[in-house]
Amino acid sequence: MRLGIIGSGSWATALAKILTDNKNPIGWWVRSEQIVNHIKVRRHNPSYLRSAYFDANLIDLSTDVVKVVADNEYVVIAVPSAYIKDTLAPLAKDAFEGKKVISAVKGIIPEQNLLLNDYLQQEFSVKLENYYTLMGPCHAEEVSAEKLSYLTFSGLDAGITEKIAARFNTEYINTIVNTDVIGVQYAAVLKNIYALGAGIAHGLEYGDNFLSVLIANYADEMAVFLKKVGIQRIEVGVHEGQDPVTHRKTPNYAASVYLGDLLVTCYSPHSRNRTFGNMIGKGYSVRSAQLEMNMVAEGYNVSKSIHIINKTVGAELPIADHIYRILWENVKPAEGFRLIEQELV
Repeated sequence: MRLGIIGSGSWATALAKILTDNKNPIGWWVRSEQIVNHIKVRRHNPSYLRSAYFDANLIDLSTDVVKVVADNEYVVIAVPSAYIKDTLAPLAKDAFEGKKVISAVKGIIPEQNLLLNDYLQQEFSVKLENYYTLMGPCHAEEVSAEKLSYLTFSGLDAGITEKIAARFNTEYINTIVNTDVIGVQYAAVLKNIYALGAGIAHGLEYGDNFLSVLIANYADEMAVFLKKVGIQRIEVGVHEGQDPVTHRKTPNYAASVYLGDLLVTCYSPHSRNRTFGNMIGKGYSVRSAQLEMNMVAEGYNVSKSIHIINKTVGAELPIADHIYRILWENVKPAEGFRLIEQELV
């Protein structure tokens, strides 16, 4: 199994570290020749996770996305959703034929408001059975520091999903497998919106007590949406048997990839969405917050996408709606959160 990575940001860099620490040879698409040359000589990414070093002999670096896709049977996409279209634009329509695609994207393709699997099916005829997801809870910075983290891999074929997960299983990464390809993506999208909201609350100087109530309500609201889009097994405390190999309980909504990822993204100082929201709460404009950060906060764009998607889904998302209005309709953060206060139970 040869894996290629598309992306050169912090998360792509963390995934490259995991795979090469496991002695997996990889292909790696990065944005510029400068990054290629730096990694070859200095063995670390000059822009992200500079403390993460690689065995450069295991990495085939390239700025040609066509080459990286062609040379690798399994392709990990770890590019912010807003840049997916431009990054994949050079590829032919049949570029992913015979490939397995692994999404590490926690966003929605803007304008078309599509999950990555739907976009790849539309543009490149990638079938859902050849599409897998790699989700958290996991921060690139903690992976770089080799702090124990958990990754959840989802795919319709449990056997292949297990094989993919095994490539990432290290002393500091535990892997979990499930089949909820759509649900884990929507959960990852929603938690970024909510984490951004948690950051706004922090910037407005709400305390820990309020934040705990807010996040508990986030969890309930997220479950409402997941049920509306048809996701099963999200009842807390209910498990349908156990995995025959690992003997773990089957996952439900309290599992790490759902509730766990929501919690860490809302609370952690490593969370770029929380950081972005904190700036908004402190009075930064959206544009000034974007310029201040060197990383993309997915919650900003996906707040609009979910707002549009939910017109069809019809879930009750009052908190997400208020966060959307703060970000996109110029509602003042303090005013928006006074309205959010009235929604909490």
